[in-house]
Amino acid sequence: MKQKALILDEQAIGRALTRIAHQIIEKNKGIEHCVLIGIRTRGIYLAKRLAKKIAEIEGSPIPVGELDITLYRDDLSIKTNTQEPLVKGSNIEFEISDKKVILVDDVLYTGRTVRAGLDALMDIGRPSSIQLAVLVDRGHRELPIRADYVGKNIPTSSNERIVVELLEVDQIDQVCIYDK
Repeated sequence: MKQKALILDEQAIGRALTRIAHQIIEKNKGIEHCVLIGIRTRGIYLAKRLAKKIAEIEGSPIPVGELDITLYRDDLSIKTNTQEPLVKGSNIEFEISDKKVILVDDVLYTGRTVRAGLDALMDIGRPSSIQLAVLVDRGHRELPIRADYVGKNIPTSSNERIVVELLEVDQIDQVCIYDK
């Protein structure tokens, strides 16, 4: 793959997350009954960053959980080449029933990851609502799924790939577009 462009640097990612945090607070009229749940892997770190920003703004913490959707994917046999999938497990130490769940992921593309996340959440409990926050929406939906909060819309071609790198995993904060 060849890097085509740097879309978001560290400061731009921070600004996008600050904007999303404010939008979450505004839409929900505060954070009462709200929880953040990040989809493995990078969605977890984005959810934790959002929680920190929301706590700074609101003066109180918001619960954060981790969701592993591995076994809910509809492309499991394609991605794993019939090998056993690596399941890391979800870590949600609070009740999600009757809560406003904000599901957090790095890139919204076909919508299949989010669909798997919705299925996984419904097996855990019955939230009063589920909202979706993504750092990047690149289009090309295969399912009728739309994000409630978007850091940046990046229209792409099917020959391009969006790569989100976060300090916690990749030792750098950036979003780049690559040619396949």
